[in-house]
Amino acid sequence: MLKFKSLQFLYKDGENDFMAITSSSLRNDRMELEINTHDDVFTVSVKANETITIQKMYAEFEYVYSEDEKIFLNGYQSWTDSIEHDINDKMRGIRHIPCAIREKYAFSQYGDYNFADYGEYMHGWTYGYIRRGDNYCFIGSLSEESGFTQIITKTDKNIIAFQKDCSELDISGEWCALKLYLAEGAERDVFDIYFDLLGVAPRKGAKPVFGYTSWYNHFQDISEETISVDLSGFDAISAKADVFQIDDGWQTAVGDWLSVDADKFPKGMKKAADDIRNAGMTAGIWLAPFICEENSEIFRNKKHWLVPDGKRGFVKGGSNWSGFYALDIYNYEVRTYIKNVISTIVNDWGYGLLKLDFLYAACIVPRREKPRGQIMSEAMDFLRKCAGDAFILGCGVPLASAFGKVDYCRIGCDVTLDWNDKPHMRLMHRERVSTKNSILNSVFRRQLDHRAFLSDPDVFLLRPCNISMSEEKRKCLAEINALMGSVLFTSDNFFDYTETELKELSRILKIRGANIISADLNDSELTLKFRIGEKKYIKIYSI
Repeated sequence: MLKFKSLQFLYKDGENDFMAITSSSLRNDRMELEINTHDDVFTVSVKANETITIQKMYAEFEYVYSEDEKIFLNGYQSWTDSIEHDINDKMRGIRHIPCAIREKYAFSQYGDYNFADYGEYMHGWTYGYIRRGDNYCFIGSLSEESGFTQIITKTDKNIIAFQKDCSELDISGEWCALKLYLAEGAERDVFDIYFDLLGVAPRKGAKPVFGYTSWYNHFQDISEETISVDLSGFDAISAKADVFQIDDGWQTAVGDWLSVDADKFPKGMKKAADDIRNAGMTAGIWLAPFICEENSEIFRNKKHWLVPDGKRGFVKGGSNWSGFYALDIYNYEVRTYIKNVISTIVNDWGYGLLKLDFLYAACIVPRREKPRGQIMSEAMDFLRKCAGDAFILGCGVPLASAFGKVDYCRIGCDVTLDWNDKPHMRLMHRERVSTKNSILNSVFRRQLDHRAFLSDPDVFLLRPCNISMSEEKRKCLAEINALMGSVLFTSDNFFDYTETELKELSRILKIRGANIISADLNDSELTLKFRIGEKKYIKIYSI
């Protein structure tokens, strides 16, 4: 069990720096710091009598690690690899990548590389656990809206540390510095209590869905014709589909959401949505509301909408498309634009599901009065209000900010048409595309499904064409997606299926809703135990 050891609190008052290392509450003329433990909840609160600038908030707990334990630490955002580790494992950042390549592709922007240390110790965000057999020592933050909470496992020192992402944050009045749920017990119990304490539950109306998304077959090469052909593919199966989603490629440029590519969709996006609804499915569409690419009208003509980088430039979000930049979500014009875009797509065009992607871009840069966690929380509240009753599928988002606010959420990176991408790509950032990583994230974030939202493990691909993944790996992907999440999407046209694929599709649809008993990863061997009805199963996968 964890035992509180000490707290480091560093802040600045004007020109003066103050450091406190304590195991109890503190008071002085400038501020009051309260440390409280009640049941399994540990809280640190600060009340500043005048504006102070927080430099560091860091707490250490004693924990005696054992060699037979596994450690899980949730990654920064949807795509960040998040698996159980042996206690002596390391996490690799991006310092091994040559600087010129790092800067060209803006790798640091996708994750936490600019504000988390990579090296001697493993770390994660928001929640995690240490597992010995069926016993979970759970560690989770209850205060992510006041700043994301980093969890650091110092196994050689028998320490678990918690550090608030709050450097250079100005506060006055009351501020929740840390609020942690720390408990031991069975998997179901600790996760249920954690989400009860958060006051979070899946949104009413969200239900498990089966359907299609265009990305993993056509990518950006979509059109009215390709959408119509794949829509007709559902005539090849007897199963009822719920959602048909049009992914990236329908717009003229990322950011210019009301400028439809007329060469691809000459009849417009409303016609496509009408066709989908007439086929008996909810129409879904992809967009990335908090970014614009360099080749967009917004970037050319609305520079004041972008987040400045402090160097006479603008904050990059990454290198996709022509390179893309973060929009300032506190800019009135930006908010008005996003609100109008979503209203048009939902109310005028008729799309009932919005896949909102690259959401992390909203909080790449913190503000003096708002840490990343608060910015991301407010950004998700804004999107939820804009979307109204439409379903939101969140993607590329720090997960805590999506808890209870989106209907569905991606819990892993993008899959690929092969198993684990090219060898040189495996040396890249933790958010890279990888079917292998996507599967493992689905397994080890499985507890979020039906607690935080309904989980989207990304697509399965069973088709025998336009894919380089082996039949064994395709079946592995489909089966684990069906077991681990509530969104079961594919990018396959079912007319491409032979009797073999149709039989496999029928099988995976029947195993949805299974009760997962346990998951163990040892080297490249994944062992799952689950129950379907009264029957128990053990499956071993080569990952």
